[in-house]
Amino acid sequence: MSEDTMELLRGEGIEESLLRDVEHFRNKYASSDEYARRIPKPDYFYYGKAIWKKALAALLEGENLLLTGPKATGKNVLAENLAAVLGRPEWNVSFHINVDASYLIGADTYNGKEVIFRPGPITLSAENGGFAVLDEINMAKNEALAVLHSILDYRRVIDLPGYSRIDVHPAARFIGTMNYGYAGTRELNEALCSRFAILEMPTISEENLQKLFDHAFPDMKEEIRGQFMRLFYDLLKKAEHADISERAVDLRGLLDAIRLIRHGITSGEALEMTITNKSFDTYERKLISDVIAARIPQDLTAADVFE
Repeated sequence: MSEDTMELLRGEGIEESLLRDVEHFRNKYASSDEYARRIPKPDYFYYGKAIWKKALAALLEGENLLLTGPKATGKNVLAENLAAVLGRPEWNVSFHINVDASYLIGADTYNGKEVIFRPGPITLSAENGGFAVLDEINMAKNEALAVLHSILDYRRVIDLPGYSRIDVHPAARFIGTMNYGYAGTRELNEALCSRFAILEMPTISEENLQKLFDHAFPDMKEEIRGQFMRLFYDLLKKAEHADISERAVDLRGLLDAIRLIRHGITSGEALEMTITNKSFDTYERKLISDVIAARIPQDLTAADVFE
């Protein structure tokens, strides 16, 4: 963990005792050079003292985490930040209909000379003390969920048919993320929920959004920055009232638009690419465009946005 990240955590008000525990964990479980490149270097820092404290305490105690909440609450950003802060290599699994046991654990493959076992992301993470991020875990089918049960409970083992049993590395953690109400999602069963510490992710506060913008765009003009921040909450409010879908509530997309403006794209074009066009309904795109136009002039250039 870089000194800058330590200072950011201190700036969030994280107690020194907890930071010392983080350092102890990192020193005790030094990552191998082979997987050092898998330790994340996040583009964004997650801001939110209460969430940081709960998440770090749970992981340091040996718990696995399930991050729940609506879109744009920073679930994946936090998961990536946690792996970076604790110095662990990260493997990502995005659940969908084709993710089965062999995808997660691994399968036999022919290397040109012989049949060998090719480990999957769950096996690699378990063997090497990594953080496995289980994205949209409530989209997993039963076969995939069954694989997770023995790994996540007190046994912490993986039984490979025809191969030896793998004991899960003591530094390995599993971080699930889930949104409610998406197509293809379902309720997690009680057995799986009991294997996680569950953290409900809040919508980013105005104070923390200000910190995020200040860190990402220190040269952004204050008045324009305020308009982009208010645009995020305007879109969020529209989505909460079901006037538009959650597709438009995309904080990462909003930040991407600002980066495009820096590269010579006008504000209208940038926001159309990163926000409006993520809806494929013509009527909804018009509603989103109207919300944007009420806050951000269409013809802003880099000279208008940055000092």
